[in-house]
Parts: sequence; C-alpha cells; structure tokens
Amino acid sequence: MKKFVAFLLLACMMLSLAACGASASAEYKLGMGVSLSTDSSKENNAQVDATVAAVVTDKDGKIVACRLDVAQSKMDVTGGAVDAAKTFKTKMELGDDYGMVAYGNAIAEWYDQAKAFESYVVGKTAAEVEGLETVVNDSGHNVSTDEALLAGCTMDITAFKAAVVKACNDEKGATFTSGADFTLGVAAITAADESTAATDSEDAQVKMYTEYGAAVVDKDGKILAALTDATQPKIAVDKNGQITGADFKGTKRELGADYGMVAYGNAVAEWDAQAKAFADYTVGKTAAEVAGLETVVNDSGHNVTTDEALLASCTMDISGMMAVIALAANYAR
Repeated sequence: MKKFVAFLLLACMMLSLAACGASASAEYKLGMGVSLSTDSSKENNAQVDATVAAVVTDKDGKIVACRLDVAQSKMDVTGGAVDAAKTFKTKMELGDDYGMVAYGNAIAEWYDQAKAFESYVVGKTAAEVEGLETVVNDSGHNVSTDEALLAGCTMDITAFKAAVVKACNDEKGATFTSGADFTLGVAAITAADESTAATDSEDAQVKMYTEYGAAVVDKDGKILAALTDATQPKIAVDKNGQITGADFKGTKRELGADYGMVAYGNAVAEWDAQAKAFADYTVGKTAAEVAGLETVVNDSGHNVTTDEALLASCTMDISGMMAVIALAANYAR
C-alpha cells in the first residue's frame, strides 16, 4: 500500500511539473518594419536612411522585446560619379565611431539612446507607440515629451515610432511558442554594386540596396523564428552632382505581388513567399548553421540552395538572406 501511495505521489509530481512547463510556454509573434527616407540627399551626396525595427509581441499585442538599427548609407556623387564597391555599416555597428558624443555633444551615443527607446516601448501596444507625444526641439527634431524617455533618448524618434508600429502590425510576421528564455536580434546589410555613373545621356543611378534580417534565438542559440526583407531605393544624379529624382515604392515584403517576380520573371512564387519559405527553413538552426548552408550556382548565376525541399519553394539566390539572418541571430541579445 505504501508503495502504491508513493507511486501516486510521484505521478502527481510529474504531472504537476509537466503542467508547469506547459504554462511557462506562450505564443509570441515576431514582426519587422522598415521606415525609409531619401530626403537627406543633396548636391554631391546621395543618402538613404532606413530605420529597421524588430519586435516580439505577446497574445495581447504588447511588446516584450524590441531591437532597432539604422542603415544610413551615403555616397559621394560629385560629377555624377558612383562608388559601386563602397561598403556600409549600420549605426549600431558603428558604435562609438558614429560620433554623436564626440561631434554632436549628445548625452549618449546613438546605440545607447536607441536602447533606451527599445526598453521604453516594452509593455506597449502599436497604438500606444504610435500615440507617443513629441515636440519639436531647438534643432528641429521631434523628441519625446516624456521626461523619463527624454533622459535617455534626446534624438528624433519619428522614424523609430514608424518602424516599431509597422513591426507590431506586421501581417507577414512569424509566430512561435517559447518560454521566457529567448533573445532578439536585427541586422541590415547594404551594397551598392548595382549603381551606375552618369553619362552624357543618362543620369547616375545610385542603388544602395539593403537586406534586413530579424531572428529570435533560444538559450541554446537555435532560431525560434526569423524574418527577412529588402529595400531597393534608387537615387538619380546628374553629371553636376545634382539630385534629379528618387524612387522607393516599399520593401519587397510590402510590395507583395507588385514586386513582379511571378508576372515578369516566371518565378515559382513571389519574393515575399519565397523569403518566408527561407526564413521558416532557418528555424531550429544556429547562426553558424545558417551561414554554412550549401548552395550551388544555377544557370542564371544565382546561389541557390542544394536542399530539394527548400528549393521547391525558394528558387531565389539565398546568399544575402543567409548572411543577414545569421547576422541577426549573432546579434540577438
């Protein structure tokens, strides 16, 4: 009898532990948003400012984690010249070298102020972030009216707000289930290799294209959810270095079918669907495993996956997506 009672107690304990484990897990959503501007472009300088936000929200739509970065890409276009080999770092990657303290007398460097905003929005919904009050300061920037936030972030928060709201409302986000032990990372990689210089008959085309990645990582470094997106703004510059136009219609995910891979490229699926297939494929892998995925050069010169299961839904070049999602996973904190 005593053995039977002991068995029942042990069984109850095991069931209790299992129940606790189940209740400790919850469903979350990973979303990503990009707010892009070319408005800072001026004579002899083409500039793209792309603020990217990655957020994790709970079942009530409240932010539980937020990460921000800015791909601020500048190119000297004096005389209509371009530097197609130019490389770029994000503001977060520049760290102290961004120079807000050294050259702008700021209260803190950009990354510290961005982290202050990230922490401030935790617990808030998209509507609450969108409704954050601002005031135009003496430098013409829209800064927070909340003294607690302003103490840590005196920068213009307009683009931060816009990117975070987009991320919270991301209809193409990824859901995942986890306990409390996960971290979030965001990354951006920019290249200008498709840019062309001005000629006697045509303006220069500055194409500082950026790929974005967001990744939620568990305590073992394995990806729980991932997203990727890309922007392809074009800035036209004449032979005198004058900006003659700028074109940006939205991110590739935002464009959806309007991106035209199916209509004009006979693709198996549109860009956003193929990108989702790849991002979902990275779930369960580490950053190193994603970076090390095998590819082969196809007849069109693109680096495509050698995995037949993935290739069935993603026939695009995956080298950029591999790099940026692996980087986001490495940046997860």
